[in-house]
Amino acid sequence: MPYFKPFKMIILGFDGVLGSVLSGALDLFSFTGVSWQRFSNESVEPRFNVQIASLGGGDIRCSNRLIMQAHCDIRDVTECDLLLVPTIGDSIDKVLTQNSELLPHLVRLANTKADIASNCSGAFFLAKAGLLDHKIATTHWGYANKFKADFPLVDLQENQFVTHSRSESTNQSGNIFCAAGGSAFYDLGLLLIERYCGREISTQVAKTQIIDSKRGSQNSYTNVTLHKPHSDHLIKQVQEYIEENFQHSLQVSSLAAMVNITPRTLNRRFQSCVAMRPIEYIQAVRIEQAKRLLELGDVSIKSLADQVGYDDISSFTRLFKRATELTPKEYQDKFSRLAI
Repeated sequence: MPYFKPFKMIILGFDGVLGSVLSGALDLFSFTGVSWQRFSNESVEPRFNVQIASLGGGDIRCSNRLIMQAHCDIRDVTECDLLLVPTIGDSIDKVLTQNSELLPHLVRLANTKADIASNCSGAFFLAKAGLLDHKIATTHWGYANKFKADFPLVDLQENQFVTHSRSESTNQSGNIFCAAGGSAFYDLGLLLIERYCGREISTQVAKTQIIDSKRGSQNSYTNVTLHKPHSDHLIKQVQEYIEENFQHSLQVSSLAAMVNITPRTLNRRFQSCVAMRPIEYIQAVRIEQAKRLLELGDVSIKSLADQVGYDDISSFTRLFKRATELTPKEYQDKFSRLAI
């Protein structure tokens, strides 16, 4: 039987945190590789070693008055694979002021290989620490105006369930994820579980937790960086079709016929809504899917090209390098998260 070294996950605990997200994240990730296996009479193999870390390791007073005990002191955490900042449940300004000593530790861990994620108003912590400057992010729609006023350097996309930014800093090798809030936490959770453990494990978690994994027209997180808010339902229909069928041969003429418009009209409306032509969107979706597969582990270039809809390996490799400035092998070496 294979042995999987659990990924180290830290959930930030602070006074004023929303208790349901703090405990929910602990459960969701702690039982990954556990619940499905118990139901299926398989060997239990926890995929995450999850700890709640607070400043000084002290007790955490949640916004619902629940007292939770931390597992460790955030000051003692020198590295982790994933750091999650849960939702702020009390007054945002009050919580940020009272927990300002946490900010340097967010920056410190962001300057390692760690992925950083926030849920809902937890994005205010990341923005306050300067980690979202000139990056896309999202938060609960009810906080959007305040967020924009407080952090004008952040590209807030409040219509998105989940956003994903790859760091361009030489000091940061990890990625930053934000979820909009409420039930979007489950989209974020499944996204991260898939990133670390693969599609099969993520699907298992969705089934055992009874989570709809295709809400919000997001086919996994493949297209998180591609989705742009717009109100053209016809173009959204074409986007969704591309995202669900990218591995097959796709022609702009067939896509146009599917929605009963001309290819010229489809190109024009697609460009207006998504800032790229349909053929460019198809290529971008395929490249994002290829990135995801490379991040999950070892895969041959031929198999990778086949899985994302390319028969010509050289053409695929050329497009991939143009999009990422890396060959598929170089990308895998840099971003793969699966334990060997």
